[in-house]
Amino acid sequence: MRTKEIIGLLWVVLFLGLLSSFSQSIPNRQRQIESHSRQAQNFLRENRPDLAIPEFRAIVALDPKNVDALGNLGVLLFFQGDYADAISPLRAALKLQPALWKIEALLGMAEKRTGDYVNARAHLAKAFPGIKEEKIKIDAGMELVELYSGTGDLDKAAVVVDGLSGLYPTNPQVLYTSYRIHSDLAAQSMLSLSMVAPKSALMHQVMAHELAKQGDNAGAVRNYEEALKIAPSTPGLHFELAEMLNSSSTMPGAEKAESEYEAALAVNRYDEKSECRLGDIAYRRGDLQASSARYSHALQLQPNDAEAALGLAKTLLSMNQPQKAEPLLEHAVALDPTSAVAHFRLSALYRQEGRSADAKHEVEEYEKYKTMKEKLDAIYREMRLEPWRKDQDESEPNHPR
Repeated sequence: MRTKEIIGLLWVVLFLGLLSSFSQSIPNRQRQIESHSRQAQNFLRENRPDLAIPEFRAIVALDPKNVDALGNLGVLLFFQGDYADAISPLRAALKLQPALWKIEALLGMAEKRTGDYVNARAHLAKAFPGIKEEKIKIDAGMELVELYSGTGDLDKAAVVVDGLSGLYPTNPQVLYTSYRIHSDLAAQSMLSLSMVAPKSALMHQVMAHELAKQGDNAGAVRNYEEALKIAPSTPGLHFELAEMLNSSSTMPGAEKAESEYEAALAVNRYDEKSECRLGDIAYRRGDLQASSARYSHALQLQPNDAEAALGLAKTLLSMNQPQKAEPLLEHAVALDPTSAVAHFRLSALYRQEGRSADAKHEVEEYEKYKTMKEKLDAIYREMRLEPWRKDQDESEPNHPR
C-alpha cells in the first residue's frame, strides 16, 4: 500500500473515532446537567441556596448557553447579597433571552448596588413596565426612583412612583416615596418660581400655602391679600383667602370670609365650592331659605358633590322636611362613605322610620369613621398641619335635626 493511501486511511480512522467519542459525550454531558439540576432543586427545597449555587455553576460550565441555569444562578447570587458575581450570569441570560423582565430588573438593581448607575438606570427603566411580581415591581421601582431623583430627574421619578401608587395604593413604602418625591417637586417648583417671578401674585400665593401649612394663618392671610392687590382676578385666590378667614374663630374673620366667597363667585360664577361655603354660613346664621338656595345651586353645578348633598340635607332637616333630606343623605354616603356626619344623620332618620337594623348599621359606620378621623386629626395636630376645613357637624354630633 502506498504511503498516501496509508495516511488517508489513518485520517478516516481517526475522524470516525472522534465522531464516536463526541456522540458518546453528548448524552453523558446531558446526564451530568440533569444530575446537577436535580441536586440543585433538592437543595432549594431544603432552603439551602448556598449549596444550590455550585450546582448551577456546574451546569453553566457544561452548557454556557443554558438560560435557566444562568438565570437561577444570577437570582440566587443576587438574593445572597453577592451582587458583583450575580451580574455576569444575569447579563448572559438576558443576552440569550432579552424579554426576561425579572432578570433585567435584578440585573439593574445589582448594577446600581455595585456603582454602575448608567447601566442600572437603563436596565431598570426598560424592565419596570413589564414586571408583574409585586415585590420585584416595588423594589425595582424604588431603585429607579432613587436613581432618577439622584440626578434631579424628579418628573421621571414622579411618573414611576405614581404608577406604583396606582397599583399598590396601601403600600407604606410606596406612599412615603410618593410623598417625598412630590414634596421635592413642590420645593423645586417654588424655588424656580421665586427666581423667575419673585414679586408676583403667584409667589405670594405659594408663600401663603407654605405659611398655612406651618400654622401661621396670619402670615398666610397677609400674603393672600398681597396677591389679590397684584392680581385680583386670579382664579381660586378669593376662595383660598376665604377658607383661611373662615377657619378663624373671630367674628371679623368670618364676616370677611363671606365677602371673599362672594368675590370668588364674581370672578367665576361656576365656583360650586364657594356656593357650598355660603350655604353653610347662611345655615349657621339661621337663614335656612338662603342656605337651601345656596346648596341647591351648588348641587346644580356639581350633582356629585357629597358636601353639597349633605349641606342641603341638613338644611332641609332643620326645615322639617325629612322626606326630601333622606335621598340626599343616601346620595352623600354613596359619594363619600367616610362621611361620619352623613352616617349619623341618616341613622337618626332611619330610627324615626322604625328601620332599626339600618339605623344600627349607620351608627356603626359613624363610629368607625369618627374614630378614624379623630386619629388623623391627632396626627396632623402633632405635625402642626391643617388637613382639611373641619365641617361644623363633625364636632357637633348632637346637631339640630
